[in-house]
Amino acid sequence: MPVLPQIDAFKNDLTAIRRDLHAHPEIGFEEVRTAGIVADKLRSWGVEVHTGIGTTGVVGVLKGEGGPGRRIGLRADMDALPIQEITNLPWRSTVAGKMHACGHDGHTTMLLGAARYLAENRGFNGTAIFVFQPAEEGLGGARRMIAEDLFGRFPCDEIYGLHNAPNLDPGQISVFPGAAMAGADFFDIRITGKGSHGAMPHMGRDPVMAAMSLAAALQTIVSRNADPREAAVLSITQIHAGSAYNVIPEEAVLAGTIRTFTEETGELVRQRMREIAAGTAATFGISIDVDIRNIFNVLVNHDIPAQAMAEVAAEIVGTPNVLTEPKAMMGSEDFADMLRVVPGAYAWVGHAGDVPVHNPAYVLDDGILPVGASLLARIVETRAAG
Repeated sequence: MPVLPQIDAFKNDLTAIRRDLHAHPEIGFEEVRTAGIVADKLRSWGVEVHTGIGTTGVVGVLKGEGGPGRRIGLRADMDALPIQEITNLPWRSTVAGKMHACGHDGHTTMLLGAARYLAENRGFNGTAIFVFQPAEEGLGGARRMIAEDLFGRFPCDEIYGLHNAPNLDPGQISVFPGAAMAGADFFDIRITGKGSHGAMPHMGRDPVMAAMSLAAALQTIVSRNADPREAAVLSITQIHAGSAYNVIPEEAVLAGTIRTFTEETGELVRQRMREIAAGTAATFGISIDVDIRNIFNVLVNHDIPAQAMAEVAAEIVGTPNVLTEPKAMMGSEDFADMLRVVPGAYAWVGHAGDVPVHNPAYVLDDGILPVGASLLARIVETRAAG
């Protein structure tokens, strides 16, 4: 079975929705317009709607008419990124400094497409739960929805999600069991010394030199402390210090991210960061404060749901185009938090284009909208029956 014919018939409607969302991006916990569109569309199709979950989250509930069955959750993220778009497309972002550079506008549209199809074809068993989540991009949207009793109010037996993938060929879908995306921490390291004139460094305690030494030393954690069989990344992505050519500043700040696939490796990296920072502070006679915050858990696909998702994907794109060999990504995704509560799986849907996500020139291929919508809809039709 290729793309569901009924979804293919309204693919132009999906494209129009997606491009409208793209032109009006909203970052985490600010998705008021997006949530309003989602809620209005769901209501127009006769779906029971609940709003304000996790601040701007929306949940739709649709009972099938085929008889008793399981409750299958489908999740999409809605937030954009603080990036200035440079595509110059007719539907480019109209909001300065904000852009759907990760394709969440497409994910939201795919889930709306699945909801419309299921609302028009209610012969399935069980219940479909449509979860439109805010603030996936590092702000903890999934955790907030869960904290506000998402799965207590809307219990799910399984839950599924997906992401667009410009790194895969159009028509390919990747899904596999086990660890699929890394867990992530963000960190801020504040280095406080003693400021002085740039011509008289001996009168101060230079935090810039300490920051340079610390940045280099932190890179030894992955290469010399972590087990080489356990993947890990420590990236310093921000350095802030100073405001004048002739002033040694009082303070310097390093910030960045840690990515690992096991809690043991993550804890090792955190511990060594603090130990190295303490040693650097003693060496330079300054103070260093290390703040490490867990943002994403490791995303682990459950065996049976991952297999089920692969089988449904094969119906839509053909078995040769379904990639089931484990190939974990260092990127992170807060759907991981939902998978720690409810069994499920997460897939990647390939599309045309060679610009990666989180790039100001990124372009989502609208051709994958009916593919993703069909995948989500068929998961409900197959898995809700039990």
